[in-house]
Amino acid sequence: MKTRIDTRFTELKSEGRPALVTFVMAGDPDHETALEIVRALPAAGADLIEIGMPFSDPMADGPAIQAAGQRALKGGETLRKTLSLVRAFRKEDTKTPIVLMGYYNPIYIMGTEQFLKKAKSAGVDGLIVVDLPPEADDELCIPAGKTGINFIRLATPTTDAKRLPKVLNNTSGFVYYVSITGITGAAAPDPKAVAKSVAHIKAKTELPIAVGFGVRTAEQAAAIGKAADGVVVGTAIVKAVEDSLDSKGEATKKTVKAVANLVRELAQGVRSGN
Repeated sequence: MKTRIDTRFTELKSEGRPALVTFVMAGDPDHETALEIVRALPAAGADLIEIGMPFSDPMADGPAIQAAGQRALKGGETLRKTLSLVRAFRKEDTKTPIVLMGYYNPIYIMGTEQFLKKAKSAGVDGLIVVDLPPEADDELCIPAGKTGINFIRLATPTTDAKRLPKVLNNTSGFVYYVSITGITGAAAPDPKAVAKSVAHIKAKTELPIAVGFGVRTAEQAAAIGKAADGVVVGTAIVKAVEDSLDSKGEATKKTVKAVANLVRELAQGVRSGN
């Protein structure tokens, strides 16, 4: 079953350039502004959009993304509202792939079957659930695939040769390579080390490899994009939201514009690197 993710990566391969994958948190700083931000991303140059599902205990997230999740939860964002955000986006854009990223707990509470049904009808194309290992594929990964939703797995610098086949098994859409060890936004990735790791993974799979964690600037995006099929930027975008807020932590006229301007720069970087 071909998804929008498969189609987009095929298109970009024929163009000879990597994808710009942008991450934003659903409901940050409020539901309506988050929807405006997501709507602005494709025109600014985002090829795929990851939307964070806010969760109260985000173990893999750095301070900026944790703060975004807290703002969203404080503003009343729920998994149901996040799915309604995707549904609203789909009324205007039927082509840009949407990936929901987060943790299993909110999905488990809703019920896997109900969640997948709602996600598919809303227009979700892929899932990244960071706390579900390959050993738990029966929980969500395999049912998602049967529903026509890609289940995207993370590979890291510590994923050894023994572990990699398990990570790649049942993975679809693309492989998300975490370029640094530790939490999101903690350090800048080394392009040479990334290129070596991407080549190693590419030898084991035909899936596209998108690289994220620590990419903040157009220059970094260009450098990483030379080896990867996609470049993921999250913390820098979430920080652009945070820096645009007023003293009460609420959206201003600058908020959507700040994100769109940054994404435009990143997109130019990704396009210039190849």
